[in-house]
Amino acid sequence: MAWIEKRLLEVDDRLRDMDKNGIERTILSLTAPGIQSVLDPAEAVEAAREQNDYIAETYVSRAPDRFSAFAAVPVQDPQAAADELERAVTDLGMVGALINGYTNVGTSDRGQYLDEDRVRPFWERVASLDVPVYLHPREPLPTQQLLYQGYDALVGSAWGFAHETATHAVRLMLSGLFDEHPGLQIILGHLGEGLPLLLPRLEHRLYLQRHGTGQGTARRTVGEYFSENFHITTSGHFHTKGLLDTISEVGSDRVMFSVDYPYEYMDEAAEWFDNALIAENDRTKIGRDNARRLFGFA
Repeated sequence: MAWIEKRLLEVDDRLRDMDKNGIERTILSLTAPGIQSVLDPAEAVEAAREQNDYIAETYVSRAPDRFSAFAAVPVQDPQAAADELERAVTDLGMVGALINGYTNVGTSDRGQYLDEDRVRPFWERVASLDVPVYLHPREPLPTQQLLYQGYDALVGSAWGFAHETATHAVRLMLSGLFDEHPGLQIILGHLGEGLPLLLPRLEHRLYLQRHGTGQGTARRTVGEYFSENFHITTSGHFHTKGLLDTISEVGSDRVMFSVDYPYEYMDEAAEWFDNALIAENDRTKIGRDNARRLFGFA
């Protein structure tokens, strides 16, 4: 839609909205599906580099005290993704990577997920750089959308995003990735894509099915990984009961205020958060301190 595109590209209006709502810093990223939908690996590598340079030069450089950025990475080629992340972090000052779910490989009907063995070189570099990765939603693969037939509005942000991304996050937990790299930190938006409510039952059922197959190689429980390797944002999910449930599962030290601009409005998010019935020390941590610590902001 034209109004979304306008809000994506402008700078001054965004800064005015930030000032109006008391938002000190915004972390920018390439919108979904971004680099993850590029079918040709060489083209994806080039596009990621171009987009990272563009964001750094066009946005961050104009207001470096207000804007930071997540790097786009071409996971079609995991080694190249690792190299581009390192360049973006060390040369451009980016604070981590944002990956829009699965990466298309070969065709739009085939998705490569981040727990797969061939992606391990990328995760090794993430661990060495000690930066977080934001796992952002995208629509389920076309071959997996039969469930939504006749209800197209459910495919995207209203429902399908959460289902797709929560399952992707659970794959990471079960894959043994966090046993190999226990310091890795993953960010999930939308109050954790439903996982704070669903994970206790998942853990319970996996325990009862522990002698079965297909449970991955993880050495610990999904709940332990969720509370030690994941951070949650409020982006696009401005509901106090959901926030309290999230805090009860992962603690207030792992939750961060976020808007999901330009798809959501800063004034709505800020008004909700400023008046949410939570402890003031939690409001301070969620609204400022946790992000400063995770991203190394002064």
